[in-house]
Amino acid sequence: MSDSEPTKTDKSLDSATQRRIVRERYARIATETEAKEGCCSSSDGCCTDDDASGTGDTAKTATQLGYSTDDVESVEGEANLGLGCGNPQALASLTEGETVVDLGSGAGFDCFLAAQEVGEAGQVIGVDMTPEMVEKARANAAENESENVEFRLGEIEHLPVADDSIDVIISNCVVNLSPNKPQVFREAFRVLRPGGRLAISDVVMTADVPQDIRADPDSVASCVAGASTIDQLQEMLTDTGFEQIDISPKDNSDQFIREWDDEYDVSEFLVSASITGRKPE
Repeated sequence: MSDSEPTKTDKSLDSATQRRIVRERYARIATETEAKEGCCSSSDGCCTDDDASGTGDTAKTATQLGYSTDDVESVEGEANLGLGCGNPQALASLTEGETVVDLGSGAGFDCFLAAQEVGEAGQVIGVDMTPEMVEKARANAAENESENVEFRLGEIEHLPVADDSIDVIISNCVVNLSPNKPQVFREAFRVLRPGGRLAISDVVMTADVPQDIRADPDSVASCVAGASTIDQLQEMLTDTGFEQIDISPKDNSDQFIREWDDEYDVSEFLVSASITGRKPE
């Protein structure tokens, strides 16, 4: 498979344009200040209507995505922006002392939950390409007094992380935003220690995406137009060298995915999935 994944989305928007619109969207989300605007609008993906309307029903959102109310209440500040399509913590089975990298860490919610699992002996590194998000995450780290969490500015295709240094890679509905997914997985493989594991939540494509959505910049930036099929992801992970690969659609993810677009029921062609794999010993 070529470095530029041969999806129809890539034919509509070049890589530079895709990165720019994603960065601009998440910069806007990071700098929102009015509660009524919330983390997203009703046409933004990776969130629910409750978040879009500003009601802040995080308990409902957490339940839909796989988090518990305790998870939400255990993190201080504005780390939980209502973004995502699953709960990578449930897949990762983190243990005390592990080192974790979160791809596209946003305001840090999953990082802070991971930090609770790995404890003081562990470390969590969040990587995000949006300066505004990194700044927000660092402020949240100070509020949560999370000394075992750090946030680095960088692209998930070019991780600012050393080779063979990470136990677990997590991510929540971010890989679909990359115009070069094979490179994302190569970077994940590079930084994982032998025996290290990948545990991410993301959307996968189950049917053809309408042409106007594939060509729409807002849809690409909001997790709607950039998904790959299960077969494509399986091939990417296998070609990279991952073993014990499992890609499992999430039951009932249509409950929140159908809210991601005002015009289309995107659950007709997208489903949330858990994606796991392991680097050989």
